[in-house]
Amino acid sequence: MSNDIAIRVQNLSKCYQIYNAPHDRLKQFVVPRLQRMAGQTPGQYFREFWALKDISFEIKKGESVGIVGRNGSGKSTLLQLICGTLTPTDGSVETNGRIAALLELGSGFNPEFTGRENVYMNAAVLGLSRETVDERFDDIAAFADIGEFIEQPVKTYSSGMAVRLAFAVQAVIDPDIFVVDEALAVGDEKFQRKCFARLEQLKSRGTSILFVSHSPASIIELCDKTLLLDHGTRLMYSSAPKAIRAYQKLIYASVDEQKRLIQEYRAADQSGDVSGSVSQGESTIASNENHSDAFDPGLVPETTTSYPVQGAEIESIQILDTEGHVVNVLHLGKSYRFVVSGRFMNDFSGVKFGIHLKTISGVEITGQRYPIEGGYVENIVAGKTFKTSFAFRMDLLPGVYFVGGGVWSNREPVCLHRVLDAIMFRVVSNNKLKSFGYVDSSAGEPVLELI
Repeated sequence: MSNDIAIRVQNLSKCYQIYNAPHDRLKQFVVPRLQRMAGQTPGQYFREFWALKDISFEIKKGESVGIVGRNGSGKSTLLQLICGTLTPTDGSVETNGRIAALLELGSGFNPEFTGRENVYMNAAVLGLSRETVDERFDDIAAFADIGEFIEQPVKTYSSGMAVRLAFAVQAVIDPDIFVVDEALAVGDEKFQRKCFARLEQLKSRGTSILFVSHSPASIIELCDKTLLLDHGTRLMYSSAPKAIRAYQKLIYASVDEQKRLIQEYRAADQSGDVSGSVSQGESTIASNENHSDAFDPGLVPETTTSYPVQGAEIESIQILDTEGHVVNVLHLGKSYRFVVSGRFMNDFSGVKFGIHLKTISGVEITGQRYPIEGGYVENIVAGKTFKTSFAFRMDLLPGVYFVGGGVWSNREPVCLHRVLDAIMFRVVSNNKLKSFGYVDSSAGEPVLELI
């Protein structure tokens, strides 16, 4: 394996034998042997379940890769095979460097041991000497931040405390490969932010990260690439925003539409075309009405993704200035209205509308919904059109952003229609900037006092 490759997975498959009854397991152990001795074709008293089937991909050193997929798609099985806690049925896994893994809550901990004892035990398994752990123990304890509980048995810990200690042990040892399953979801927001900051630090040092999460924003923010799995097979291996768009479209689609999308994604992945863009005819784009220099006809997204229409359809998303002109070049500090228009094909009760703004990398910055949180629109009659207007004061700093919107119901189908990256816009400013990042947070001139 090349020195710049951290993980190579080739034609990896994992099959489990599923027995309908306990005595079938005994029959499988005895009867086929007797049948072979008698010259008969051996019978089979189990059915095969392929948790993974023919998975291949590579991860370079210093690269972060996310894994997404619906429940039962094989994400956790794949991580266990990479870490060596499961043996593959077919295929191979090659790794280059020391692996640290946080596969499940409290994995590798002895509940009877104290937190301190488990730290030393885990570190020893990872190949660290006691002297090295002595040097790093204070850092591990400070990161876990569980106070005096570090000296108490792990069986007395809450779920949050257990994952704090587990993450601290794995992250502080500076692994070459760091594998994280959905375990971080149990931590509070402050600790999650602390973990992601540590992951970014490890990434900057050249650690390869394999990350499973049901949080699209976390995947997009952290990962360079993303692997999309479904029923144990690879559907897509591409940039994080493209794979996340495909994943979200898949989980909200009807059963028939899901089958079509799976075939489409698999064919595109095999051909190497994972652009994730849709044809121009499917795009929901504002009209090309020109108004001074406030509309740039070249600002047309190539990543527009329309979810299945399930009783309602968004026909356009536009940005209007205070005079009602369609614009897509906006000025910092001015006010605009983002208008979502469409129609209902079915009767509904309990409907809400929403809009979201994203960065180029796909991070969702802000959004609004109508009615406000907790409210729904009732008694909608088929054939009615809608036009929902959201007021925004443009406080985003200069750059390019994307707008998407959706219509949801509090009953099935939940997602009536949604369009991602329907339009894009640019924010400009004629003034010197006082803030950095995404949002203009300034409320006056900065003040310095020297005392």
